[in-house]
This record gives sequence, C-alpha cells and structure tokens, in this order.
Amino acid sequence: MRKWLRWLRFVVNVRRFLPFLFEFFASREVSVWKKTFFVGLLLLYIASPFDLIPDWFALFGFIDDFTVFMFILQQIIKMAPASLKEKYNL
Repeated sequence: MRKWLRWLRFVVNVRRFLPFLFEFFASREVSVWKKTFFVGLLLLYIASPFDLIPDWFALFGFIDDFTVFMFILQQIIKMAPASLKEKYNL
C-alpha cells in the first residue's frame, strides 16, 4: 500500500519535474549516452504502432501511455547525478 501512495504522490507532482528534466538534459554531468538513450526510448514508444491498450478505448488508452511515460521518468531520476537529485529533493 505504501508503494502505491508514493507512486500516486509522484504522479500528482509530475509538473514539478519539468525544470528537473530541462536541467537533466542540459547538464554536463549527465553523459550523452544517457540523454540519447532516454530520448530514443520515448521516440521509440511514440513511433511504435503497438500499444498495451489501444487509444480508442477513451481514457484507458491514454492511461497506459501515461504509465510508460512515468516509468521512463522514474528511470531518469534513478540515473540522475546526486547533485540534481539533491537540488530537486528527489
């Protein structure tokens, strides 16, 4: 249950991660490989014709897209340098 509450708090505060993402991709501390990997992962998912739940299922189709985006965002946070994590209290 505690894990779900942390995830829900993470989802609700997703808008505060925009400055973090900007600084992550602009930072010299983060390797070009990590930046390219995450951009490529997002582009691959967007360009992929396959979906876990088709988007024409109204709300449910967009929930899986959002879930994939949140998973990628969590991985970016895990791979971020400690200085960025401390700056944004992550």
